[in-house]
Amino acid sequence: MANEHFILRASCPDRIGVVAAIAQRLADDKLFITESNHYGDPHTGRFFMRTVFEATQGNFSRRAFTEAFQPVADAFKIDWDLTDARVKPNVLLMVSKFDHCLNDLLYRYRIGALPISIPAIVSNHMDCAKLAEQHGIPYFHIPVTKDTKAAAEERLLELVADTRSDLVVLARYMQVLSNELCTRLSGKAINIHHSFLPSFKGAKPYHQAFDRGVKIIGATAHYVTPDLDEGPIIVQSVEPVTHATTADQMVAIGRDIEARVLAQAVKQHVEKRIFLNGHRTVVFG
Repeated sequence: MANEHFILRASCPDRIGVVAAIAQRLADDKLFITESNHYGDPHTGRFFMRTVFEATQGNFSRRAFTEAFQPVADAFKIDWDLTDARVKPNVLLMVSKFDHCLNDLLYRYRIGALPISIPAIVSNHMDCAKLAEQHGIPYFHIPVTKDTKAAAEERLLELVADTRSDLVVLARYMQVLSNELCTRLSGKAINIHHSFLPSFKGAKPYHQAFDRGVKIIGATAHYVTPDLDEGPIIVQSVEPVTHATTADQMVAIGRDIEARVLAQAVKQHVEKRIFLNGHRTVVFG
């Protein structure tokens, strides 16, 4: 980006004049809007807005912007934040044995398709250590048993703090997080799972689906909450299958969907496109 770009996110009670007031404030500061999306939810009465603007004068001051924007925020009761679009957030990845989602995220990271930094990969197994080594990313093996679960989660939180991670991604991390950990990572942890839940739980869900003659399979990326696999949904996708699709083919299709959906959710999060709206999300494409 030739000039400084910033992402302004705002949410408030929905009412007439919010968009105009924000746009006028930016215009008064000679800030050029390059992208803007907004939505008023008729069910919750909340208004959401994401605006990207360019500082064309070359002397942008966050402090001065805050002082100028705060009267608008006070008038409309706006909750807001401002992010420098050039800064890549730190994303800590977690994985168990299945490496398809991790491998896909690392590929997108390597080619610059995901605007993130990856300070660490955490796993309860050693299976993906070589993959992390190939990318020059520190790999932390934290085994988890019933007796060590609490200590393992404390170690994880230490790593989140030490690496200054803005987001934790469960890239097929197959351990259930405690309610306390889910609460502490609220809005900052994303999980991926197949969309058979709650129908086919446990081992080999795609084989269970095959046995039942399922005709559509998919994946869901969502924020982690104490309600297992029931957090606010970010992205979902499905693919049709037929009677001729084998169980192994279902597994392969499922891997592709899971990797694609998780990567999309991570990208939308780090680009500040997602707003929590109760148990739902507002996602600006």
